Amino acid sequence: MKATPNDKAILHDVTRCTGCMRCAEACAEENELRENIDCAKFDRGPLSHERFTTIQRLPDGQFVRRQCLHCAEPSCVTACLVGALEKLPDGPVIYHADKCIGCRYCMISCPYHVLRYEWDTALPFIRKCDMCYDRPEGPACVQGCTHDATMYGERSELLRIAHDRIKAHPDRYVDHVWGETEGGGGNVFYLSDTPLDAIFPNVGEKDSIPDLALPIAHSTPWLAAGVAGTVTGLSWIIGRRNKLAEEALAAEEAAAAAEAEASEDETPETETPETEAPETETKDEEN
Repeated sequence: MKATPNDKAILHDVTRCTGCMRCAEACAEENELRENIDCAKFDRGPLSHERFTTIQRLPDGQFVRRQCLHCAEPSCVTACLVGALEKLPDGPVIYHADKCIGCRYCMISCPYHVLRYEWDTALPFIRKCDMCYDRPEGPACVQGCTHDATMYGERSELLRIAHDRIKAHPDRYVDHVWGETEGGGGNVFYLSDTPLDAIFPNVGEKDSIPDLALPIAHSTPWLAAGVAGTVTGLSWIIGRRNKLAEEALAAEEAAAAAEAEASEDETPETETPETEAPETETKDEEN
């Protein structure tokens, strides 16, 4: 599924973010991730199954928000075997816990390492941001931002705003909108005055992750069939050799037994001569 101009999207401006964590606080409250949240003590930790969005400090000192990027062609959706992850027609990527089998292929496939797993529960599930897709007023994180660092709206409108800001303030921003084309594009964009390599690994421009993996995915069944055929053939050959060896051994043993029996039959019986009692001559002793 390709991105459309009307997709729901989020724009984050790194130059306006103060790292206050109000966005993470609002997200946690909306999704009931923690109780009695004190924003002043809400540490800037990594994403987890209890934190769908967080603030990361960049090497140059700026703050940037981390969350699911809601890719236009999400690799997690492609990797899921049972349809537990779904790309909605209007942009958000959501998760269906009732379909999940816990294979975690989605976690491995995500190039941004966003999806998290409930390792410490008896019945664990995948946890991630769903862009508050069913919340009429939009994402809680956007409403929680008090410094206009985050905006929510249609994809085409947010991209227009992003490029207009770059044109109006070329000395403030790097001439690039992160998230617009990386990995085939997504619906969470970033403006920044410093490179965002910490957020966007080297996933390539314009080519989606599923497209890059598609040739391998298409060849996998044939490769698997070839491997299975080879293993089956080798198994048959080895089994046939073992069977012939067993038959040869049995034939040798039978021949040896027959030869031994024949030798016993041909050997003449030795008659044991009867022992005659010696004649004892009785002599009369003369008196």
